[in-house]
Amino acid sequence: MTMHRALLPAGWPRPKGYANGIAAEGRMVFTAGVIGWTKDEVFEADDFAGQFDQALTNIVAILAEAGAGPEHIVRMTCYVTDIDAYRTCLKEIGAAWRARLGKVFPTMAVIGVSALVEERAKVEIEVTAVVPQAGTG
Repeated sequence: MTMHRALLPAGWPRPKGYANGIAAEGRMVFTAGVIGWTKDEVFEADDFAGQFDQALTNIVAILAEAGAGPEHIVRMTCYVTDIDAYRTCLKEIGAAWRARLGKVFPTMAVIGVSALVEERAKVEIEVTAVVPQAGTG
């Protein structure tokens, strides 16, 4: 059960892999900036796609603690240390996305940054999810 609706103004092209906007009702769940290390704070991957995949895995685990799942994600902000690496890895990122999140298309921003707090981190992702309240919908 989801209580959100993608916003697509008339005449606009359909976005690919994200939503222009989302209207949502329910209990909000937020993650901190989540990076691509394991729950033990160990980087098992030094490549961009591997860290992106691990960050998504971590996000799913965090959301589960609040009774939320990938289908509840309405907003995602990705901070990347190498925008070219992001662009080059889109196929691998897409595969990780489908494996971890499924057919979820939140509002999204990708922002290139000079560095992240954890020196080996290549990506940091923040997520907002909205979980429907019992008795709605």
